[in-house]
Amino acid sequence: MVQSIRETERKYEVPSSAGTSWLPGLERVEGVAAVVDRSPEELDAVYYDTDDLRLSGSSVTLRRRTGGADAGWHLKLPLSGDSREEIRSALTDTVPDALLDLTKSRTRGAELTPVVRIRSTREVRHLVDADGTMRAEVCVDTVRAESLRAEGRSAAWNEMEVELAEDADPALLDAVEKKLRKKGIARAHSPSKLARALDETAPATAGAPDESAAPDPAQAGAQVLAYVREQVRALTALDPAVRRNRPDSVHRMRVACRRLRSCLRSYRSVLDRRVTDAIRGELKWLAGELGAERDQEVLMERLSGDIEALPRELLLGPVAARLRVWNVVDSTESHLRSLDALGSPRYLALLDSLAALLERPPLRTGKAGKATAPAGKVMAKAVLKEYGRLAGRMTDALELSPGPERDVALHEARKAAKKVRYATEVARPALGKPAKSLGKRVKAVQKVLGDHQDSVVARGALRDLAVAAQTAGEAGFTWGLLYGTEQARAADRERELPAVWEHASAPEAREKLSR
Repeated sequence: MVQSIRETERKYEVPSSAGTSWLPGLERVEGVAAVVDRSPEELDAVYYDTDDLRLSGSSVTLRRRTGGADAGWHLKLPLSGDSREEIRSALTDTVPDALLDLTKSRTRGAELTPVVRIRSTREVRHLVDADGTMRAEVCVDTVRAESLRAEGRSAAWNEMEVELAEDADPALLDAVEKKLRKKGIARAHSPSKLARALDETAPATAGAPDESAAPDPAQAGAQVLAYVREQVRALTALDPAVRRNRPDSVHRMRVACRRLRSCLRSYRSVLDRRVTDAIRGELKWLAGELGAERDQEVLMERLSGDIEALPRELLLGPVAARLRVWNVVDSTESHLRSLDALGSPRYLALLDSLAALLERPPLRTGKAGKATAPAGKVMAKAVLKEYGRLAGRMTDALELSPGPERDVALHEARKAAKKVRYATEVARPALGKPAKSLGKRVKAVQKVLGDHQDSVVARGALRDLAVAAQTAGEAGFTWGLLYGTEQARAADRERELPAVWEHASAPEAREKLSR
């Protein structure tokens, strides 16, 4: 059993001679009525990582700590701003499997071993309000760090943490910091004890990384790699959320897969397809495995909303109950499918391939390659090429009569629209507003096509639900009514589409890209 909490804190440098005598001044912070002394604590933590520090390189920490009120295993995952998610598990001799799984996207299956031991003598103060409720905890730590790696060293320092209590106003951290600055207490340079310990206990021979081969930021190669790195980071960060079935996590991870695939396709003139095509194939596989769960989420939200909107007199039979049972079965199966994918060697191999792509980018240079060319020209050409494919798909689809063949053609046009959008995302740093404007216009097309495709999928599910209801001797009226509603929606989207496409395909939207 694991417990998850949101931790919001800031760290500060504290001179060795500072002590804690100045802390009572925090009583004058707005919202703080008193500063309450707590018993000192002795904390002893061993931090685990891979040999090449893949966790700390992703701002993730995993430790086994004794002492204090929360002794046990702690996995900390980065969130936004000053916050992190801390996932706790009971104290055991080895890394709990539940936490081990949540590190997989960062470790890529590499062994976790002890890298640093950090012992802290902690002096604790609680900032409480007029009701005696703790609003923040102030800790001053005397830290001793010892490397557990070959030829590692030791280090010692003092630091302060100010951690916000649950449900406390984040503005309190700003108010406390204002007081601290007046005392000459500045923010810590390192984001965590582990980061500082790894830096200060590293072997004396460790050198700085070689950045001489970094591509010019103005070149296409640098900008494409920056986008790829951003999406790889998103994919790996979302893995723990998908494993724990967090809302919207599957959707966002699937989108990261699609963005990566699209980028590697659109910018083949920059990254060698002899390397990237295989990666694109594996990203397609992963998106497909995640797709069942995401499609079920979308479908359930759509159908349950439609049922709730119907007048009671039109709900004949156990419609809502049948939908819930259907969803439980299908969503459970689809989530297990996602977990099977994330637990497979194939997934870890994909993560290894993405890491290698970033470590040793297959940049295309020379006459045929465009990696060293100015980003603007390369990206404008790539975006326009994807737009040309979309225009062809739209022409083909709009010429067809309504029916299954046109449904398929519109779905293909939708996928082409996404590729244009993602190509414009990569190009925004180089092309600015013209890329953003075209992406916005194409997104409107994609939205219409997406709602149309959702209607196609919903009708298939409604038919299956109606057949099951009829077999069970239930009324099929409501299911037929919902089916008719979806048919009308699809017809509305098809009538709406030509005008939306006309706006998106206006020549000025593309001409600005090449100026």
